[in-house]
Amino acid sequence: MTPSIMLVSILFIVISLLVSMILKKKFAKYAKVMLANGMTGKQVAEKMLRENGIYDVQVISSEGFLSDHYNPLNKTVNLSPDVFSGSSVSAAAVAAHECGHAVQHATDYNWLTLRSRLVPIVQKSSGLVNIVLIIGVILAASGNTSLLLIGIGLMAVTVVFSLVTLPVEFDASRRALAWLDRTNITNFEEYPMAKDALTWAATTYVVAALAAVVTLFQYIMIYMGSRDRS
Repeated sequence: MTPSIMLVSILFIVISLLVSMILKKKFAKYAKVMLANGMTGKQVAEKMLRENGIYDVQVISSEGFLSDHYNPLNKTVNLSPDVFSGSSVSAAAVAAHECGHAVQHATDYNWLTLRSRLVPIVQKSSGLVNIVLIIGVILAASGNTSLLLIGIGLMAVTVVFSLVTLPVEFDASRRALAWLDRTNITNFEEYPMAKDALTWAATTYVVAALAAVVTLFQYIMIYMGSRDRS
């Protein structure tokens, strides 16, 4: 790894840690604010699914902090224990967001379909990309740029996945917030908190995507520079 790439990587790691720290503080803060209606995350999720005409998706509890996700393969909304059983603003926001993905799936949202198709490719390439790039940079110093180009191709797939993830996550939050507001699940005091929490959650994806794009660009510059010298 070249000094410039290492410097950029460290910079984005620091930014990512800061955003993650703020996100955890936001969720911890709003986890202490109980919904006026007393609904749990599970109840919020089930209500949103029903009101969107979705009856074949199960809401289940899964272990881990902020491990919440929607699984399109077995059609389950997986909520962490604090979200599943919690009656806080954080729980409602997260539950509704994950149900936003279920609604995307049910309505064949194009960006979600594309991301789902990329998942197996990314899973195969992610384990190789760093090793291939490091060896590729070393070989490129002696004029052999073939392996570096392969590494760039593998990384490009990961970058595309990160970029495609952005509209998927933003749209899920948009659907969640619109529903929370329309149904008054969150009142006029609770809604801004839910929006703030989901905005910071989305910021983590923006940072990750930006880091991936910048790093890919740097490797492309190394490749072009190596070709010019050969």
